[in-house]
Amino acid sequence: MQLVIISGRSGSGKSIALQALEDLGFYAIDNLPATLLAPLIDELDAGSVGQRRIAVSIDARNLPEALERFPALLADLSKRVDSQVVYLTTDTKALLERYAATRRRHPLTRGSQMTLAEAIESEQTYLAAIRNAADLIIDTTSQSVHELRSQIATQVADHTSRQMTLTIESFGFKHGVPLDADTVFDVRCLPNPYWIPALRSHTGQEKEVAAFLEDYGDVTDMYNDIVKWLERWLPSYTASNRSYFTVAIGCTGGQHRSVYLAERLASQFAGQYPSLRLRHRELSVQKVLNETPNASP
Repeated sequence: MQLVIISGRSGSGKSIALQALEDLGFYAIDNLPATLLAPLIDELDAGSVGQRRIAVSIDARNLPEALERFPALLADLSKRVDSQVVYLTTDTKALLERYAATRRRHPLTRGSQMTLAEAIESEQTYLAAIRNAADLIIDTTSQSVHELRSQIATQVADHTSRQMTLTIESFGFKHGVPLDADTVFDVRCLPNPYWIPALRSHTGQEKEVAAFLEDYGDVTDMYNDIVKWLERWLPSYTASNRSYFTVAIGCTGGQHRSVYLAERLASQFAGQYPSLRLRHRELSVQKVLNETPNASP
């Protein structure tokens, strides 16, 4: 049985994620009390319908004591089912803008004197136990509905616990570090194609930018050093039963240097990680490299 638990900050896209899983054939339940997880699995196990893929949403509407017990409840469940916890998060400023646009009330402001900003910050404390137990953290700050649905389909619904899913993501520091990054490499020290007028409108996916960067030894050295680090440490993360790992490569604007290096790194490691996912945050581009385990990088 496959169990996916969706949680995260209100307004971050939990309903969209749950609906995406339901559309993919999961038996979906919104706002499930955490203490009912085990009884739910018992009921489905005993039922004649034989539901084998379940998705539930657990959020700040739970009782605080139930959220505190979540890690223990999850540990017991993990002995019986293939479970994964997906936590959605969004930058606080973006959440304030979303609530202002929709005019919805935040769950924690109902029946309390909290302001919206106070409720958004308090929610992080309420959900800390779930976030700490999460297998995958998704930053939806700059994602569209379609991008989130696509990520849920490729990275969650099709996930198998037998293989760590590796994500390589380019980004621009001026737009903030991705909230879901597990490790970050800063490549702003490398020559910047942005200052070449003929290259400014191009991206690191294009041959003109690649040719410019490959003329510099520092770029090659940076690439080789990152490859060596990943080759040394990714197996250790895999051995520690990590289901997901996100490598973020950042330059100033997320258009040239980080994109170029992310493309090269994805090609290098695609053969070792069959479900490797490549994302260029500032270009709004993401794809799964469908290489087989024995393919050449």
